[in-house]
Amino acid sequence: MLEPARHVPVYGHCEVLVVGGGPAGTAAAVAAAREGVDVVLVERYGCLGGLSTGGLVCWIDRMTDWDGRLVVAGIGQELIERCGPDAVLGPPRELWGSRDPDAVAYWGARTSAHRGVVNWAPTVDPEVLKCVSNDLVREAGVHVLFHCWAVSAVCEGERVRGVIFESKEGRFALLAQVVVDCTGDGDVFAFAGAEFESDVDHSTAHARLNTSFRLGNVDMRRFLEFRVRWPEEYRRIMSQAAQQDIWLTLQPHATPYDSVALFMTPKFSGYSALKIADLTEVEFRSRDVMRQGLAWFRANVPGFERAWVLDTAAQIGSRHGRRLVGVEKVTVERWRQDGSYPDSIGLCPGITPEFPTLAIPYGCLVPTRVDGLLAAGRNLSADTGAHLQLREIPECWVMGQAAGVAAALAVRRNVPPRAVPVAELQATLRRQGAIVDRPESAPAASSATLAQSAG
Repeated sequence: MLEPARHVPVYGHCEVLVVGGGPAGTAAAVAAAREGVDVVLVERYGCLGGLSTGGLVCWIDRMTDWDGRLVVAGIGQELIERCGPDAVLGPPRELWGSRDPDAVAYWGARTSAHRGVVNWAPTVDPEVLKCVSNDLVREAGVHVLFHCWAVSAVCEGERVRGVIFESKEGRFALLAQVVVDCTGDGDVFAFAGAEFESDVDHSTAHARLNTSFRLGNVDMRRFLEFRVRWPEEYRRIMSQAAQQDIWLTLQPHATPYDSVALFMTPKFSGYSALKIADLTEVEFRSRDVMRQGLAWFRANVPGFERAWVLDTAAQIGSRHGRRLVGVEKVTVERWRQDGSYPDSIGLCPGITPEFPTLAIPYGCLVPTRVDGLLAAGRNLSADTGAHLQLREIPECWVMGQAAGVAAALAVRRNVPPRAVPVAELQATLRRQGAIVDRPESAPAASSATLAQSAG
C-alpha cells in the first residue's frame, strides 16, 4: 500500500543530534555538549542508560586489563563514581589485578574476578544510574527528548541532514549538522542507506536475546556462601534443575544489595533483534522461565526461600542487530596479532589474557560512504568475533564519548566527521579524561585525518 504524502513539521535545528540514550548515546551527548556545541539527545524510552538501566544489564563488565590497570575511564567511570559506593558493588582499587586466591574467590562469586584475576567489573543500582545520567546531561546543557522513536533519516544525496521521529505529538523532524546513531541496532544508518552487516555466529552468545529480571527478599550472602563452600551440592542442585527443564543458565548475580539477586539469563538463541515476532516471543519466554525459575529457587536453593519478583526489564536484552560497514573494521585476527590502530579513540580489555588490550579505531564509527553521520555503540564496524566484546557497556561508553567529541569538532571546523583531524580528536578525549593510549604505548604526534590514517 502507499502512504499518502504529508508535511512533516521541523521541531528544531541543532548542531549535534544524538539518537538513542543508552551508554553510547549518553556519553556522546555529554561529550559533545562539553565541547560547547548545541546538542539534542532523543531516546525512545523514559530514561537514560539503555540496557545498563532499562535493560537491567547492570553488571558493567571489565574496565581493567589483565594486570589491573584501568583502561576504560572518561564519562563511563565518571558515571560509576557519581553513583556512590552504596550503589556500586566492586572490589577496591588496591585489589585490581590481584591473583590472590582468596580475593579471586570472593570477587569471582560477585562477577568481578575472571580467569584468576580480580577486575574492576562493577555492578550498579540501575535506578541510581538513571538519576546520575540525568544529572550529567543536564549539567552539560544537553536538550533531552524522551518517548520519541526514530523512523526515517533526512538526507541530501549521501549526506544525513536530520532524523524523522514519531511521538505522542505526531511525526516531526530534527535537523542537525552531525547525527550520531546510538540506537544499538543501527536504525539511523540503515534509514540513510549506509552499508551494514547483520550476520551472526550462532555458536556463541553473539545474537542471543533475553529479558533480565531481579528477585527481592533473598539472602545473597547465604547463597554465595553455599555456592563457594559446597560447590558439589550446588552443581547437583543445578543438574537436577536441568533434568527438569529448568534453565541451567539461570544464574543469580550479586548486586549492591544483599537482598536483591540479578538474573541476566537465560539467553535464547535463534531469534533476531530486528524481527518484531522474535522480540515478542522472547519477552513471553523470558517471563515464563522467570516464573518457573522463581519456584525452583524457592524450593531448592538456600537464600531464596522467601524470594519474590522485584522487577523485569522494560527493555529487551539485545546483543546484536546491525553492524556498520565502516572506514575501519575491527577483526578478531587483527586484535589477536596486535590490537593497535593509529586512530585509537579508546581501549577495550583483551578478550582473554592471551589477547592484547585493543585500541578502538575511530574508523569503526565512520560509514564508508554516508557523510554527516557517526555510529557508536554495539552497531560499530566489526566482525562477529570482535563484536562479542566491543558490544559491552564500557566499550559503548568509550565509543560514545569519542563520537560526541568528533561530532563537536566536525561542527567547529565545518567539515564532515571523516575529515576531523585524528590528533585533535585524541587530544580532546585525553583532556576529557578518556584513556586513548594503550598502557605499553605513548601518544604520538600526528596531523593526519581519518582518511590519511586509514590509507
